[in-house]
Amino acid sequence: MILSSLASPLQAPFSPIRLIPLTLPEVRRLLWRLVFRVLPCLEHILHWSYWRRRHQAIARLYHYKRHLSTSSTQIQL
Repeated sequence: MILSSLASPLQAPFSPIRLIPLTLPEVRRLLWRLVFRVLPCLEHILHWSYWRRRHQAIARLYHYKRHLSTSSTQIQL
């Protein structure tokens, strides 16, 4: 299996980044992929969900980091 070398979302190694909760569109997509269509692979679907939430968590972290750095710069002036 192609994804067998990747970490499973259910057995993901410790990560210092806290994942964001599942969003309604993602739950809808997961249900669609798991129930209403032919499954490519359960491992692939769950891995995609984990990857997406981790990617969004990283984006949120840098978004907050950027806004905090610009607001602290404006305060110092």
